[in-house]
Amino acid sequence: MQSTAQGTIDPAEVAKFEAMAADWWNPDGKFKPLHMLNPCRLDYITSHIAAEYDRDLTAERPFEGLRLLDIGCGGGLLCEPMARLGATVVGADAAAGNIPVARIHAEKSGLDIDYRHTTAEDLAAAGELFDVVLNMEVVEHVADPLSYLTACHDLLKPGGLHICSTINRNPKSFAVAIVGAEVVMRWLPRGTHDWKKFITPDELYELMRKAGLDPVDRKGFVFNPISWQWRLSDRDLSVNYVTAALRPV
Repeated sequence: MQSTAQGTIDPAEVAKFEAMAADWWNPDGKFKPLHMLNPCRLDYITSHIAAEYDRDLTAERPFEGLRLLDIGCGGGLLCEPMARLGATVVGADAAAGNIPVARIHAEKSGLDIDYRHTTAEDLAAAGELFDVVLNMEVVEHVADPLSYLTACHDLLKPGGLHICSTINRNPKSFAVAIVGAEVVMRWLPRGTHDWKKFITPDELYELMRKAGLDPVDRKGFVFNPISWQWRLSDRDLSVNYVTAALRPV
């Protein structure tokens, strides 16, 4: 399936995730790595939203009044906690098969989330605007990262927050994200990632600046094989990492 705005959509990448759609909410299935990473991702996301919009995370619904977009939402692993925190959430995905999975799970969870089979480009062309755009583990799957990030910029209100995570490109990331995750641990089907499409932190910062965004932070996601948990790191961005950027006012 291709969008009407085909500029950044890679049909082969979309097909990979459509084939795995039914497995999104299985913590021991094909998306096990994301389930394991989710607490760490949420820690970074919530802390940056709270800091940018002066919200108290101890409140019952601290993100009330904020409109949030999760591009490449998959089955809704980030949309649902954002909705529980009070945000008005739109989840968008280019893979049609992900949307009914996400909708059904949200309904069973009693959550009102606006899931759409669409792209960042189509949403931007429609004039949609958000306080926060989440762009997690997507940029390494698109055909044109700069055009895609430009669409993300256009979707933000002035002063809006863009959070983007992806995978570094170096020998270690090939060993960990390709050989380790896909071949040894079999956490992901072979071919899920293309190492040549990975982006270094400096490259991502430069792409975001060209897209009109102002990068303000980056941290690594580091996996501990002993505790079997992820943590944030100020120094180790060698494999998985996350960034925060703002659309200038």
